[in-house]
Amino acid sequence: MDFTFSEEQEAVRGLAADVFAARSRPERIKDVEASADRIDRELWRELATTGLLGIALPENLGGGGTGLAELYVLLEEQGRRVAPVPVWPHVLGALAISEFGTRQQRDAFVPSAADGNRILTVGLEEFGPVDPGEPSTTARPVDGGWQVHGAKAAVPAAHVAEHLLVTATTDTGPALFLVDRGAAGVTAQQAESTTHEICANVTFDAAPAVPVGPADGTAVRWLLDRAELAVAALQLGVGEGAVRQAVTYLNGRTQFGRPLATFQAVTHQLADCYIDLEAMRVTLWQAVWLLANGEDPGTAVLVAKWWATDGGQRVVHRTQHVHGGIGVDTDYPVHRHLLWGKQLAATLGGASADLARLGAQLASGVEVVA
Repeated sequence: MDFTFSEEQEAVRGLAADVFAARSRPERIKDVEASADRIDRELWRELATTGLLGIALPENLGGGGTGLAELYVLLEEQGRRVAPVPVWPHVLGALAISEFGTRQQRDAFVPSAADGNRILTVGLEEFGPVDPGEPSTTARPVDGGWQVHGAKAAVPAAHVAEHLLVTATTDTGPALFLVDRGAAGVTAQQAESTTHEICANVTFDAAPAVPVGPADGTAVRWLLDRAELAVAALQLGVGEGAVRQAVTYLNGRTQFGRPLATFQAVTHQLADCYIDLEAMRVTLWQAVWLLANGEDPGTAVLVAKWWATDGGQRVVHRTQHVHGGIGVDTDYPVHRHLLWGKQLAATLGGASADLARLGAQLASGVEVVA
């Protein structure tokens, strides 16, 4: 496997880094956090205008047609700057529709997702220790259509998304369903906004829905694999951004006439961060490479997810710790990396849940990809 980025991928990284650096300064993020929906609409428009928002979507549907790896490059750069825009649920929702939807669904949703005029999101999580691949939310055919019953927890950006792509169990297996957020039977209750983004708990009571793809678990597994790697890519960027802030801070502060960065205890902390980040990086790109090349990822996706969950939390905690008391000051930007790191580590299950699912995969004979 060669994880070296292509010239095109490096160009995407450079453009994304420039856009996020210009638009996601701490002062701007603070203003967005004080707004009604906590989404940077100006940044959203620029991501669409530069083509970054649709970079991974099919070219014939208004996207860049580059592929999956470029999306994770974009997400890593977003994580570095903790930029408040719902890129991953929006793009993955559109990707799933382009992969499994009917021609009518693709034409109706994907171009408007690529240009940012329509916001999509995905509902993958539920309450309690539920494997996201085996949802307790159900869907059944009624009078020639489908109705969804159940609830989804912490649906990202549900307050601004026009449609939700949710997982539900049918008589033949798990499937994806497209639900209009304003439809009868859909109730969204905004969660307390103590996280980096606004989420909502969404209840479906015989909500009308349209299937996207086969009802045999294939589409659900496809989306979950890519969602778990999206979380891992964001978490890698968050960790890198946190370490960068820590290095700047430690080089600029002195104690006993020496920069804090020269103290052995501090360098040990940052060395541990480096080790975790490198493990997160290599496991992420191994899994991305396998998916992008159409190969069976085996256990690679869950391994990358676990490293992002477990190692990512260690990194953001260490970097906040080396900042001392200023690290918990909400006027100092490093606290946002801690906040993002903790939330991402709980998305689609925490470290213990990841290990439990990984163990189940191994017990069932899923191939270990080394």
